[in-house]
Amino acid sequence: MEERVVSLIGAEKDLFLVEIRVKPTNNLKIYIDGDQGVSVEKLVFYNRKLYRQLEEEGVFPDGDFSLELSSPGLDEPLKMHRQYVKNIGRPVEVILNDGIKQEGVLKAVTEEAIEVESTTGKGKKAVTTQLTIPFIQIKSTKIQIKF
Repeated sequence: MEERVVSLIGAEKDLFLVEIRVKPTNNLKIYIDGDQGVSVEKLVFYNRKLYRQLEEEGVFPDGDFSLELSSPGLDEPLKMHRQYVKNIGRPVEVILNDGIKQEGVLKAVTEEAIEVESTTGKGKKAVTTQLTIPFIQIKSTKIQIKF
């Protein structure tokens, strides 16, 4: 299935496959994203195209399947390096393998690590710290929504 999706979106170099989830009930959830995001129109276009392809090729007997193609929501953890790069400048919550939580603004991404700027305290007592967190130590990273 992965090759099928990558082939489907391959002409658009800024789009990439994030994850495919298949439930025992033949419910396919496919998450794609783009370096500049992905529009609802593109998601609808690719959903219809993939659905038609799966039907025509008889991938699921009796056409017994459902397909959801979307971009990962803000509640989904970042899974790919490209997602980290895309979200530079946004507030993140990073949970380390040992359970420690770090919050701050994602400032930079390298092949091996991320840099998060964390501020504690308020006003004149505010202290800003730069944290370099290797990917190998990260359990999950989520975008934080600040109002």
